[in-house]
Amino acid sequence: MAEKIKTGERSSLGYGSSYRKGDKDDLGNQGSINAVLGGQVWMVKPDKDAKAANPCLWMEAGVVKNKDCNNYYDCTSCKYDLGMKKQVEKGKQISWQNVMRKRPDMDRVCRHSLTNRIAKRVCAYDYNCSSCDFDQFFEDVMSPKTSSVPFEMQNVKGFDIPVGYYYHDGHTWARIESGGFIRIGLDDFSLKLLGKADALELPLMGKELDMGKAGWGLKRKENLADVLSPVNGVITEVNPKVRENPEMANREPYGEGWLFLVRTPDIKKSAKKLMSDTEGFEWMNGEVNKLESMIENVAGPLAADGGYLQNDIYGNLPDLGWNNLTKTFLKT
Repeated sequence: MAEKIKTGERSSLGYGSSYRKGDKDDLGNQGSINAVLGGQVWMVKPDKDAKAANPCLWMEAGVVKNKDCNNYYDCTSCKYDLGMKKQVEKGKQISWQNVMRKRPDMDRVCRHSLTNRIAKRVCAYDYNCSSCDFDQFFEDVMSPKTSSVPFEMQNVKGFDIPVGYYYHDGHTWARIESGGFIRIGLDDFSLKLLGKADALELPLMGKELDMGKAGWGLKRKENLADVLSPVNGVITEVNPKVRENPEMANREPYGEGWLFLVRTPDIKKSAKKLMSDTEGFEWMNGEVNKLESMIENVAGPLAADGGYLQNDIYGNLPDLGWNNLTKTFLKT
């Protein structure tokens, strides 16, 4: 059976709704939309005062009423932002910058404060962001380094699958982050399957990755494994902690154990080629079933309830064959 583990709970669902835990008596409540998930009653209620999860800059400035950012705050590639700028050039729309310039001095906050990406900071460049040293520093340095851990985790027989991530069938994950960067790592399954690596052979910054082609490698004693890249793009940062201590990837595969940050020309196109967390959950079920079958061929029948597979599966069952495991699951 698959288990679901919550490490945090949300009180809002995007813009215009909120939810709370209820009980069976709430099912007749006409003021909310009733839902049952995992045996728990949830009361979802339209809420005019609910805030956007990722508020668009144009909305926060007051130019438009309701608009959630759907481009990961990468305004340079945002079609909505481009369309609005064209309307401004035609004189049919006021720019968000001019709206902000009309505010009192202390209310003219930085665009990153406006969208809740940083604490309150007053703009010192009259919204000429291209001339702002802080804006460049934030986009190139601070934003990529602002990593986070999954807020919710699903589990399939001991293998973790976080919500909100994308997955490649070579057992790598990708997480799209603020500013349009993509963070990449190895998934929990591959790291438990092959065990603790002696070294992760990671490329340098500036290397171009090609989706579906070997991008880096994992080494354990005399065994080597190539790993396929889940996306196209250029590496902008390599995690130095993992390079120095590969074991960190095993301890926190979806947190501090990430491997690269990548810039890609089309984020949404890259995401469409990957599995969402829902698709990844179903796929992982199939991968675990495949692994269990391979284990039974080598070690005999598993426990009646399937049980939980241990860490370092290859180390405990070397007869599974390193090359056999990497070819079957890493696709290399």
